[in-house]
Amino acid sequence: MVPLLPQAVRTGYKRTITRYQAKNCEGCPLRSECHQQKGNRIIEVNHNWNRLKQKANKRLKTKRGISKRKQRCFDTEPVFANIKHNHHFKRFMLRGIDKVHIEMGLLALVHNLRKKVA
Repeated sequence: MVPLLPQAVRTGYKRTITRYQAKNCEGCPLRSECHQQKGNRIIEVNHNWNRLKQKANKRLKTKRGISKRKQRCFDTEPVFANIKHNHHFKRFMLRGIDKVHIEMGLLALVHNLRKKVA
């Protein structure tokens, strides 16, 4: 086990990855099913990421989480379907996060205005 130094990713969050390496994979009957590396198997694990995923999964399986997931079908998905189908919006015309943010804001504004008029 070798903990690697924290790395900054594009989002700005730091992550610590722990690397585990098997001592001897030669002669193992499950080697071909386990990995295709030349040497021993190496696994990199981000324990904080796994903890956060388990926490989110646990929250999603509660009664409140299930009801929120069911509600999403009625709240969010029809909006995007409407924008895609009725506004014939398949892809962004502009490039860059700032321009895409503005374009999406305009689409949301148009959608809300159409809802108010109807």
